[in-house]
Amino acid sequence: MTGPVCVIAGAGPGNGAAFARRFAREGYRTALIARSADALAGLEREIPGARACPCDLTDADQVAGTFRLIREELGPPEVLIHNASTREFADLDGTPADAFERAWRVNAFGLVLAAKEVVGDMRRLGRGSIVVIGATASWKGAAGFLAFGAAKAAQRSTAQSLARQLGPEGIHVAHVVIDAVVDMPASRRMLPDRPDTFFARPDDIAESVLFLTRQPRSAWTFELDLRPFGEAW
Repeated sequence: MTGPVCVIAGAGPGNGAAFARRFAREGYRTALIARSADALAGLEREIPGARACPCDLTDADQVAGTFRLIREELGPPEVLIHNASTREFADLDGTPADAFERAWRVNAFGLVLAAKEVVGDMRRLGRGSIVVIGATASWKGAAGFLAFGAAKAAQRSTAQSLARQLGPEGIHVAHVVIDAVVDMPASRRMLPDRPDTFFARPDDIAESVLFLTRQPRSAWTFELDLRPFGEAW
């Protein structure tokens, strides 16, 4: 099977799965990265050309080995979607130091490790896209989002630095702010009384991410904010 390669770092249920399906429909071979092999098995069976790649994105040796495998089995990545994140939602009193560090390592450090692995291939190809999936917390920190907000702000700054460095080399780096609750079974259980219009659909988010990878170079977007109509902003 031939076709360009898209790496999805954080290929769990919801957005990660939607990215994999949407890019596969466009002819991409997809490399699916997550810590749990079990979480990836179903997606690998479902999506033509997909390759499950269990990996801890905060471990430099694992990341290097995983991307080496991707290049050998699928080819050089042309798209990296950094969707990996954590869910530490607590204030100062409820945030252990190791949870704060873990959030930063997944969101910012993991992005740097993955970007280092793909940028050489993209430079040789003369093109490429790195799309970073962020959140409202990257703009503003709330009391109960200490670790998550700090990590997402660091991730956004990292993405901006990458965009300014790599843009002149033909590599498009974009940051997507999802200012919404994503429509997933867990979200529906937490908010059972909210209408459908309250949630952002993963398939629609994936459509916007695909659009970013297709933009002409003279009019690239760095930051795209996505929200359903009912979200307060």
